[in-house]
Amino acid sequence: MTAGRGPQGPGGYRRLSQKDAHLIATKHEMLYAGRPGGARASFAFCDLSGLDLSGRALGDADFSGAVLTEANLTRAKLDNVNFFAADLRRANLEGASLRRCDLRGASMRGANLTGSDLFEADLREGVIAERDRRAGIKVLRHDDAPTEMPGALLAHANLERAKMTGVIALQADFSDAVMRGCRLVRANLKHVNMSGAILENADLSGADLTGANLRGAVLTGASLLHARCDGADMTGVLTDAPCGKPLEDLPEPIDTMLKNHALWVETQGASGKPAMLAGVDMRPVKRLSNYDLTALLAANATFYGVNLEGVRMQGAQLAGADLRNARLVKADLRGINLKNARLGGANLTDANLSPLMIAGDRLMPTQLAGASLRNADLRGADLSYAVLTQADASYANLTGANLRRANLSHAVLVGAQMTHAMVREAVMEGTTGLRVGT
Repeated sequence: MTAGRGPQGPGGYRRLSQKDAHLIATKHEMLYAGRPGGARASFAFCDLSGLDLSGRALGDADFSGAVLTEANLTRAKLDNVNFFAADLRRANLEGASLRRCDLRGASMRGANLTGSDLFEADLREGVIAERDRRAGIKVLRHDDAPTEMPGALLAHANLERAKMTGVIALQADFSDAVMRGCRLVRANLKHVNMSGAILENADLSGADLTGANLRGAVLTGASLLHARCDGADMTGVLTDAPCGKPLEDLPEPIDTMLKNHALWVETQGASGKPAMLAGVDMRPVKRLSNYDLTALLAANATFYGVNLEGVRMQGAQLAGADLRNARLVKADLRGINLKNARLGGANLTDANLSPLMIAGDRLMPTQLAGASLRNADLRGADLSYAVLTQADASYANLTGANLRRANLSHAVLVGAQMTHAMVREAVMEGTTGLRVGT
């Protein structure tokens, strides 16, 4: 029987002390570091409930059938670990790496997996079994036990290409989770929170989404064949259908408009004309790298997933625009207006978001007030003087970013990667969730 959810097998579960778990983990880390005396960790059918293994490197360890209720595994390295039929109820796995883990038949009821990495993890049904001294795991019956995760917290988690067929996840929180290519066939997702989740090319065939919150989720290429969506909130869901004004409704072909805009910028208004793209769905363009879109008027436009690498958008008006998962590497965004824009998962590596110099020595700072930068990559970006008041930069990577005089007052910085030196450079009054590195 699944560990922790029924009668114990012969001999019961071996209860480990904190010292026992520490020694086993240390030997495992020695083995993978190539040091003598190391040994692969096996916690199979052990009771580790309430123990602390936070931050430990335990990739490829065996936790099959183990009891890990309320264990602390925050930021642990658990890639390729065998958690088959393990009991992870109320365990804390926040920020842990669980890439390609075997979690079949595991119980994760109430577990905290916020910001964890479950890339290609296997959460399908698992055969119900019990421990047997001679046979190892003795199969009791051949029908499958689903992986259970009611009430689990998976906000901002990476579940790309995870196998979740038949999973039971009632009232679980998948908000802003990355679930591209995730298989959720026949999954029980009643009343789940999937607001802002990226479900591109996910398979939700036969899934039960009764009462689910899918506000602002991305379902492009997703299959909802025979899915039940009674009472689901689909407000602002992004699908393959046009979002806002389609390109076909523009007065000129988009290529012509962009060329005329570049000419208008180059001649300082003497020739060409500015492009008016407010509310336009720009996704069909796909690639706008290195375009000159200075002073572009595109409030509330949709640039989801568009390649804007090296683009020049100084002083552009993009308030409320959807730039989620857009590529803005080395983009010149000085003085841009991105108030309330959505930039979740966008790649802004080395982007220039510093102020624009206008009228002599007057500065026009970049506006990101109220913007969503959840899971955004801002490594090496120049955010000096930028206004980020009440912005949400949860789990954003700000490593090496320039925050000199940036205003992050009342911003949300849960799980954001920052250093003490960066914090000292910025205005941080009223920020929440910040846990600073060294």
